[in-house]
Amino acid sequence: MPEIPEVQAHSERMTAALAGSTLSRFEPLNFAVLKTFDPPPDGAVGQRLVTVGRRAKYLIMEFDNGHRHVVHLMQGGRLRPDEKRSRKPKFGLARWVFTDDGAEQAWLLTEAGTERKAGVWVVDGDPLPVEPLDRLGPEAPELDRDQLAELLGRHSRRIHGLLREQTVIAGLGRMLANEICYEARLSPFANAAKLDDDEIDRLHAAIGTVVEAATEHERTLDDIGKSADRPSKVHNRAGEPCTGCDDTVHTVEYRRYTVYYCPTEQTGGKILADNTTSKFLK
Repeated sequence: MPEIPEVQAHSERMTAALAGSTLSRFEPLNFAVLKTFDPPPDGAVGQRLVTVGRRAKYLIMEFDNGHRHVVHLMQGGRLRPDEKRSRKPKFGLARWVFTDDGAEQAWLLTEAGTERKAGVWVVDGDPLPVEPLDRLGPEAPELDRDQLAELLGRHSRRIHGLLREQTVIAGLGRMLANEICYEARLSPFANAAKLDDDEIDRLHAAIGTVVEAATEHERTLDDIGKSADRPSKVHNRAGEPCTGCDDTVHTVEYRRYTVYYCPTEQTGGKILADNTTSKFLK
């Protein structure tokens, strides 16, 4: 799923391509894509797009009448220029058509796979206090060290899972959680509430370093790339040499995701295992 770096860079690309143009049509192509009924989905038609912003993993199209289209791409969603504009595009969920000095360009929301969880929320006014953005925690890179420490102290949970919990810390996902834990030299299963001052310092620094580096990489691309192509030190590198030592990258496998880590760098050489077969490292 696209995380802060991918969504931030894509919001900047969309703003550069579309800001100042007028929405001439909005076309829901799948009955499940529209998550709201009021205001009406065509309420921004005829209005100028001011900017495309971001909150956590959501894109926010802001129009000059105060309407916002909040878009969540989910796992397999993409929002791209739509040159073909076919009547029934493959995986198509919604289409926006913009006009600028008589020239039209369309952008198509698609979602590969069968889940169809990507969606569009139409909001009048500030979208932050209403669904779906109202449930989000603070943005991960915006937390200062003391705010992070206070937040961690309230949650006696494994740090890898906590970093991905959007209601607690917003914008991070599986890849960034793996990379941040590695950068901070912390076990992904360390208890968040039991981190000492030095470990909190390292975690705070790692969040900033990893998110910034990933965002700068995404800004070099023309589109949201594949997870497998994103630069990483442990994520998607099972069995490969660790970049910081002579050990190899290990994993803990779950049905829906994988935790990647280096035993030497993060767990004192101990191998983590699924709790269905043995105890987690504390």
